[in-house]
Amino acid sequence: MRISVASDSLDGVASILVSAIEKRGHTVIPHGALAEERADWAWCCARAAGEVASGAADQAIVCCWTGTGASIAANKVPGVRTALCADAADGARRWNDANVLAISLRSISAPLLEEILDAWFAGSLSLDEGDRANIAYLSGMEN
Repeated sequence: MRISVASDSLDGVASILVSAIEKRGHTVIPHGALAEERADWAWCCARAAGEVASGAADQAIVCCWTGTGASIAANKVPGVRTALCADAADGARRWNDANVLAISLRSISAPLLEEILDAWFAGSLSLDEGDRANIAYLSGMEN
């Protein structure tokens, strides 16, 4: 998969994030501090999410110090469902059909990052009618 990745700094797990994704066999499209472009969280995280919405990337991972700003910026992009995850992210994929993962550079350790990424990439959308109805309802709010 093509994964758009944005971080507003190289603090915390940002320095290992790209290699952690690539070792799982994915192609990384870097943004912000991970590339030579504007690194402010609002700009780089919205850009990464925009690539998911346009189809240029299959998913995105966005980061800032707390993860909150990254999540807010990404969720402003129509068609994007961003989940701020502080632990294994399987529920975000299963119940919310999240296509963007937001993480905190401050509170996520390297071992926890590995767990979150494993859960994120292994996750898939629930087949439950109620779960799908929630996603359809949210999608309808964008129109």
